[in-house]
Amino acid sequence: MRFFLGVIASSSTLATEGEMEAIDIFNESLQANGHWILAAGICDPSHSVTFDNRDGAGIVVDGPVNDVHEYVSGFWIIEADSLEQARELAAEGSRSCHRKVELRPFLR
Repeated sequence: MRFFLGVIASSSTLATEGEMEAIDIFNESLQANGHWILAAGICDPSHSVTFDNRDGAGIVVDGPVNDVHEYVSGFWIIEADSLEQARELAAEGSRSCHRKVELRPFLR
C-alpha cells in the first residue's frame, strides 16, 4: 500500500542541522527497509501560483488556494504493508523532522 506523509509547518523556517541529520537517518531507514518511494521539501505558500483553467477560464493567481497558518512543507511517498505500519512510520517521521506529519493513503 502507498501512503503520503505530509510534513506540516507553520513558518518558513528551514530544518535545523540536527533535524536534517535526523531526517537523513529516517530517509536511509526508509530506503534500507523498502519503504522509500520519494521525498522532497517544498517552498512555503508565498511561492505558489494557482491555476484554474476549468472550462477554459484561464485564471492565474499568484499565491496559494487557501491562506492558512499551517501548510505542507515537504512530503514522503512510502510503501507500507499495512495502515498500522504506515502510522508507525509517520510517527517516526514526525520525530525525525520535529514537525507534525499528516498521513493519507493513496486511492486505489
